[in-house]
Amino acid sequence: MKLIFERGSEGQGCAVLPACDVPPVTLPKQRTKELRLPQLSECGLSRHYTELAKEVHGVNDGFYPLGSCTMKYNPKVNEAAASLWGFTKIHPLQPEHTVQGCLEVCRQTEQLLCEITGMEAMTLQPAAGAHGEFTGLLLMKAYHDSRGDKKRTKIIVPDSAHGTNPASAVMAGFTVVSIPSRDDGCVDLEKLRAAAGEDTAGLMLTNPNTVGLFDKNILEITSIVHEAGGLNYYDGANLNAVMGIARPGDMGFDVVHLNLHKTFSTPHGGGGPGSGPVGCKAFLAPFLPGRRPAGREKLHWETSSHSIGSVKAFYGNFLVVVRALSYLLTLGREGIPEAAQNAVLNANYMMTKLQDLYPMAYPGICMHEFVMSLEKMKHETGVSAMDIAKSLLDYGIHPPTMYFPLIVEEALMVEPTETESRETLDEAIAVFREIWQKAKTDPASLHEAPVRTGIGRPDEVGAARHPILRYEF
Repeated sequence: MKLIFERGSEGQGCAVLPACDVPPVTLPKQRTKELRLPQLSECGLSRHYTELAKEVHGVNDGFYPLGSCTMKYNPKVNEAAASLWGFTKIHPLQPEHTVQGCLEVCRQTEQLLCEITGMEAMTLQPAAGAHGEFTGLLLMKAYHDSRGDKKRTKIIVPDSAHGTNPASAVMAGFTVVSIPSRDDGCVDLEKLRAAAGEDTAGLMLTNPNTVGLFDKNILEITSIVHEAGGLNYYDGANLNAVMGIARPGDMGFDVVHLNLHKTFSTPHGGGGPGSGPVGCKAFLAPFLPGRRPAGREKLHWETSSHSIGSVKAFYGNFLVVVRALSYLLTLGREGIPEAAQNAVLNANYMMTKLQDLYPMAYPGICMHEFVMSLEKMKHETGVSAMDIAKSLLDYGIHPPTMYFPLIVEEALMVEPTETESRETLDEAIAVFREIWQKAKTDPASLHEAPVRTGIGRPDEVGAARHPILRYEF
């Protein structure tokens, strides 16, 4: 399709403004040449964005089993709530007495998220998951510094962790210590004991972990870190499997970040906006960032006594919080755990129906996602995990996560989510099985996939190494 710069012509436009009734003011010129903006009629502009929308694949278009990302359907009632004028027509600098409803949204959301996670305080300010990681690590750093414990400079991270974990730890000023996983995909306790010591600031872990398994030794894991004087950080990316059933706070975690745009069904993808609230136990609450709702009958903003400072302007992505609260109140105490149970059921159903053809990286029951290894298939047929993923596009299915976790060769990670029906899962299973047959009988055809999409397979290596970052007129 054409870029917007290639549409329209000189003189077209869609703005009809009344004559100026105040003296014009000319600002000093800062540009050396005129800004080249496209000139389109309203009809042309509408058609351009409609065409763009048709090129996008989302959860409203088809199956979207992106592992560890929980691309679930976003109920439209959440969008309706976030569109109410009382939420959209406000300003963050309004007097507190004029935004009591918005303060109540933040207060209720914090309380519900604390209940679900087993935490005692929460901030809604972080704008995304990795931003929440960074914020949580700053809380840990501030805690150790407040006690004069400057020697705690290391964060322990399992080798199966999300890539943002070590990156966030380094950004927060820590040194990362990676520990290997056992053959069963869980934390190696002996390696953890060897790594934990007087220089340990904490451990970053998600449970269920990134291979979709609930670590049966989780209480021992968090105990080892606590005994060494460190803190335990919970990456909430996989909370969708256990929300309302098992709480990170009860597992021994001191800090947690959540992804409202994953677990609590707010829009996900396209660069945001996201939301990554951070919860903590009471002893870390004095260090929380930003301003938080406080009070009883009349609410007001309050800053923690030893706050690390703001990590984002004002109070986070507020309308994302409104959507999440709508989701929480709609599902309620019974619906939240039911969603988690259905997520686990869907993953195990799909895994069981595929494991006779696709080797699973780890045996036994999974949680909300499972990991396949196509190492043997690639060796026997030349068909890679990338080929399988690209082939799925021809069937209207978004590819699962590819080549992650790194500890699994030729990995495909599938997360069906609880919002998919059995009929959809059966259709997806049939597609996976059909592609497997093609890999055995006509592997060359899979190297060319996709062939039914708007574009074929791009040169991804070339695009990464030689990106075109600007439009040349």
